[in-house]
Amino acid sequence: MGKSDGAESHNLQKYGVPFYGAAWVPYSHVRSKLLSPEGINKEENDGGDRNGSEDEASSAAGGNYYVVLAGGGGEGRSGIPNAVVLSHFDFASNSLSDQPVAKLGTGSDLPYRMAVHPGGDGIICALQNSCRFFEWDEVKSAEVHKLGLKESEKVLSQLENVGQQLVLAFNSEGSILATGGEDGNLRVFKWPSMEIILNEAQAHASVKDLSFSHDGKFLVSLGNRGPGRVWDVTSSTVVASLAKETDEIFVSCRFSPINDQNPVLYIAAITDKGGSIITWNTTSWNRTRSKQVVREPVSSFNISSDGELLAIGTAQGDISIINSTSLKVQTMVKKAHLGIVTALALSHDSRALVSASMDSSARVTLIEDKKQSGISLFILCFDNLGFALLLSVDLVYKSLADLKPIKSVSMLA
Repeated sequence: MGKSDGAESHNLQKYGVPFYGAAWVPYSHVRSKLLSPEGINKEENDGGDRNGSEDEASSAAGGNYYVVLAGGGGEGRSGIPNAVVLSHFDFASNSLSDQPVAKLGTGSDLPYRMAVHPGGDGIICALQNSCRFFEWDEVKSAEVHKLGLKESEKVLSQLENVGQQLVLAFNSEGSILATGGEDGNLRVFKWPSMEIILNEAQAHASVKDLSFSHDGKFLVSLGNRGPGRVWDVTSSTVVASLAKETDEIFVSCRFSPINDQNPVLYIAAITDKGGSIITWNTTSWNRTRSKQVVREPVSSFNISSDGELLAIGTAQGDISIINSTSLKVQTMVKKAHLGIVTALALSHDSRALVSASMDSSARVTLIEDKKQSGISLFILCFDNLGFALLLSVDLVYKSLADLKPIKSVSMLA
């Protein structure tokens, strides 16, 4: 539905870059590192509040919402740039900035995957054959101070010449980094020292997704074929295998971020009927539930920081927001994008969902919490786009099983 006052919404923008990654910036942590050396030392000495829920909520209340996006046209001569893009979101007007706050080009290297450090250290991007680290910067002028990006002097030598990494993930504290390669190699490092913890050459045929448990004890890895695997990070051993049913393709995994007595592992899967969510007990590692939630193939998946919401993007450009307990779809935005939804992230305070697509667009969908009469969430959606990039379900079903970075893009930007 449209805005009640009839005002035009600018919650969707195109930035001329096909996107493969999207995340919210942990602004309060970034700001403390940029502006307060004492704050940096304190955070490093006592561990800081890496989750930063209260700090982030306070900062967000002041309007400091930034999203970072990454992607590009590959190494071909399509004329489409490769870049990391920073945009500002204003809740009052439900608007993404029509021009990037910052846009840092990466030359001929496509930043195909991205991970934002939860404590504000910076961003790691997976390029074709290595990984590069970027830092936050403060852009000052006489009239305004705004957030920027710059390439870091820190060289990730342990991730040089390692081939294409298909997934990057930090644990919740930002003290451990995991990477998964197209060649099936799983690497786990201490951060920021980059001391190797685990180096498994044949974790999967190809590593598709990774997720740390809230306490950092376990790491789940998914491959393009075969079962998922559960790793004990401390011992660097496999402690469980997550078996697929006959028609399932595991797409993405997320642990519930709440450190309670009964944490849950969620896996989004493609079946011949569409997209399903499977839940797993994280003590017995038994499957506890499976429910179809959308009719189209799942292309992206994520969970809110409070563990109450799941988000799914589809190959046909739809996004859905789902109650994590009931697994019921609370809101579906049809044709939110013209192309495949490649990345999703819920804001730190669970007020908004950012989604990105290969059609070069980024979109923010607002979520309003009205806890009344047992109804926990009403979600404000805005006008849907009138066109869709129609994709064959059979084709997407097969291609998503082995999604690989493009070498060039010749589509609308």
